[in-house]
Amino acid sequence: MRSIEISNLLANQNTTNDTLHQLFDAVDAISVQGYDEDRRVIYWNTGSEKLYGFSKEEALGTKIEKLIIPSPMSEFVIAAHQDWVKKDIEIPASEMTLCDKDGNDVNVFSSHVMFTNQFNKRQMYCVDINLTDIRYAQAQVVFKEHMLETIFEATPDLFFLMEKNGTIIDYYASNHKNLYIPSEELVGSAISETLPLDISKVFSRYLKKVINHTGALTFEYELTLPHGVTYFEARMSYLPQYEQILTIVRDITEQHKSSEVIRRHAYYDALTLLPNRFLALDRLSQMILDSERNNQNIAVFFLDLDDFKKVNDSLGHEVGDKLLIESALRLTRAMRKEDTIGRLGGDEFIVLSQGLNDKNDPLTIAENLLQVFREPFQIDGRELILTLSIGIAISPENGQTVSDLLRNADTAMYQAKSLGRNAYSFFTKEMNTAMIRRFEIEEQMHGALERDEFEVYYQPQFDVKTNKVIGAEALLRWHSAALGNITPDEFIPIAEHTGLIIAIGEFVVKQALNFLNEWQHVDNEQYTIAVNLSPRQFRDKNLIDFIKGSLEQAQIKASSLELEITEGVLMTGQAYISDALQALQQLGIKLSMDDFGTGYSSLSYLRQYDFDVLKIDRSFINGITKNKEDRDLVKASIAIAHSLGLDVVAEGVEITEQLTILEELGCDYVQGYYFSKPLPADRFIDFSSHYKQINEA
Repeated sequence: MRSIEISNLLANQNTTNDTLHQLFDAVDAISVQGYDEDRRVIYWNTGSEKLYGFSKEEALGTKIEKLIIPSPMSEFVIAAHQDWVKKDIEIPASEMTLCDKDGNDVNVFSSHVMFTNQFNKRQMYCVDINLTDIRYAQAQVVFKEHMLETIFEATPDLFFLMEKNGTIIDYYASNHKNLYIPSEELVGSAISETLPLDISKVFSRYLKKVINHTGALTFEYELTLPHGVTYFEARMSYLPQYEQILTIVRDITEQHKSSEVIRRHAYYDALTLLPNRFLALDRLSQMILDSERNNQNIAVFFLDLDDFKKVNDSLGHEVGDKLLIESALRLTRAMRKEDTIGRLGGDEFIVLSQGLNDKNDPLTIAENLLQVFREPFQIDGRELILTLSIGIAISPENGQTVSDLLRNADTAMYQAKSLGRNAYSFFTKEMNTAMIRRFEIEEQMHGALERDEFEVYYQPQFDVKTNKVIGAEALLRWHSAALGNITPDEFIPIAEHTGLIIAIGEFVVKQALNFLNEWQHVDNEQYTIAVNLSPRQFRDKNLIDFIKGSLEQAQIKASSLELEITEGVLMTGQAYISDALQALQQLGIKLSMDDFGTGYSSLSYLRQYDFDVLKIDRSFINGITKNKEDRDLVKASIAIAHSLGLDVVAEGVEITEQLTILEELGCDYVQGYYFSKPLPADRFIDFSSHYKQINEA
């Protein structure tokens, strides 16, 4: 009885829509449903039965959220329907995933319209197109003109029905702003007459193609309309049974803009807007192909900003970014339009130039690039000097592939760095040999610790006055199974660059402290051990805890450990350097300034940091017997150190005359080949014990 009452009520509510329902009932390829103000089904056509599996009897009177709306969407659907009924906020057409009677997903494109019947009741009609059958549905829609008027009121696409020759028979457009000519001029006109000449040619070509093509043909085009440049996608289908062509035109401007953004991110550097590494190297690849055909040279310039990292670390990334942007602008202004300027990453840029006929052209370009960077940068009220190091590789003599040219230009750039920076260098075969050696060392360094290829040697240090051994310096040695003995001068910079110095440095500290424990027990003396710390190790947040733990584990007093710091560590001026040095001193560890005299600011660092020991570089010790200048410098260094309360160690003592002069000048401690070369742990302990016995005899 209750169901009869609901059916009667629904029937009364829908009196004004009987004709419309008759139209919908005639089409079973499209799902059309009607809902009252409470979201109850008041109309459910055959298409809905087929699509969702609910019969008309099952659906009528049931709320939409109980039928075909997945649970997670229910609240949203209820709210959207209420907003339309009460606030006139329309529900936009969209693709969505609903569910059928069995709970299976149903993917549809759903459009919605709202009517008010004679009883002043709001009724919403949903037109759902099964996306899997869209082509068949479109064919049906073309010949159901009365359905089009209802469906396409909620559809933004343009629909054109044409004869085979392109004459427009009919069209549907819910929004006329995307029509190139007034709508009243469309019917009876050829599609080619309604568009600009270049676009009409495209349409004409596809009209000829589609007649012999199964399915739809798709193409894109753009039009300049009163509201701006608009991008469209046209889908053209031939209906052979009617010898007519259906074309659906969709506005894809937003998708096009999104694609452009994606393309720009994929091919251009977001900060400088220059071509990124991918695009720059792709252009180099194309240049190589062109140069082979035209027998022309290509010049690849690998650019690196000198000391950019120091500026970035000291002044902040915001200033660094502004420097990179300004650098890109300067490079762009300095080069020809046909040249490519790209950013490879960080502070590295690349310049590609082709069509160079004179062998001096690359030289001129390099000098010009250096020149434009000699003018100071004005950034946030600061005047900053930033120079370039440039490596140059010429194709074909320096390589005929992208990877070879890039690698060789990079190699030449490092050579320019070694020349003092603010310079350029052309690639040579000798550089390539050196770079191959570097790559081999880097490759073998990975896993060298695990393979037990590193060993710590020790060089004794002596008290000048008593001639006693007072300590030793730990020095790392590497015997590679693949490459043989590799000097520290070769592998330490590579370890620093790759970050492997952290693990290697920890290995040296642990080995040195364990050795010191054994040595002190054998000789029953309180010796010290000196260990070098690299700049990269200071950036390790675990450095202090590691050293503290290693001292405790080896049962070594902090005062027996001396850490040697080079000027390169101090030059960055970073706060974490000062914090680390202060923390090490608080532990009671001695700090030594290594290689004193080889830098420009050593004296200022002695004033700024609380060092305990000053080590005079071997280059000065070597000269004290040969020239007065070196002797005076060593004398002054010792005096300065003593005035600051520092002990002095002279390294590189090799002959008696050097030792005699150092004793006269008041040097505290010495080390060098005069006494002993660096020795492995077991041989060193034998040497120390024997030396002690001789010295005490």
